[in-house]
Amino acid sequence: MNIRSLIPFGFGPMPARGADPFGDLRREMDRLFDEFTRGWTPPAMPGTGFLTPKVDLAETEAGLEMTAELPGIDREDIELDITDGVLTLKAKREAKIEEKDEAKKYHLVERSSGTWLRRFPLPFTPAEEKVEATFDKGVLKVVVPRTPEAEMPSKKIEVKAA
Repeated sequence: MNIRSLIPFGFGPMPARGADPFGDLRREMDRLFDEFTRGWTPPAMPGTGFLTPKVDLAETEAGLEMTAELPGIDREDIELDITDGVLTLKAKREAKIEEKDEAKKYHLVERSSGTWLRRFPLPFTPAEEKVEATFDKGVLKVVVPRTPEAEMPSKKIEVKAA
């Protein structure tokens, strides 16, 4: 039997001996899915609304201002630190839902937990002893001031024609 008659029209010559057409197909499908889902965030855990909090960063003349929305998180479950010029924000959440009905004879307990970690490299030397953080109604605000050395003004250099 002629094997070429089984190849669909327009597919060209058969692959070289030792080639892996299924591996090539898998790599191409992985690439397509990666491109298709790029930029999507996974849905939040059911009933918690928490997985990837929104964070706003603003660099000002005084330093860096960060605002993070952490709904349903307790102040005690938030960790902030600055190490080697990197601001690290870590938050964890644990939720437990318990339902019980003696008449229907069922007992349901659902638990979910998650930890979120984000690191922000600081574009200046921070004054670590003056960093302030406040947490109110699920919104964390952090102010990281610059050191006096980092506040040095820049000098514009004129570029002359040769």
